[in-house]
Amino acid sequence: MIVYPSIDKLLNIVPSKYQLVYVAAKRAHQMKETKHYQLPEKEYKNSKYIGRALEEVAENLIHIEN
Repeated sequence: MIVYPSIDKLLNIVPSKYQLVYVAAKRAHQMKETKHYQLPEKEYKNSKYIGRALEEVAENLIHIEN
């Protein structure tokens, strides 16, 4: 099974896996509640909110402050 985006790519963007989980969960919840996406829905490879949130992190659409 191939997971997209890869954890290695994500951890190059977000310094901590715990912070990555927090950010992705928060963004996934926002998407579920508001139905607002930063990419057109057809461009997402994942169908679930958490996967889409991770894709947004991988595309640098979510800016994380340290």
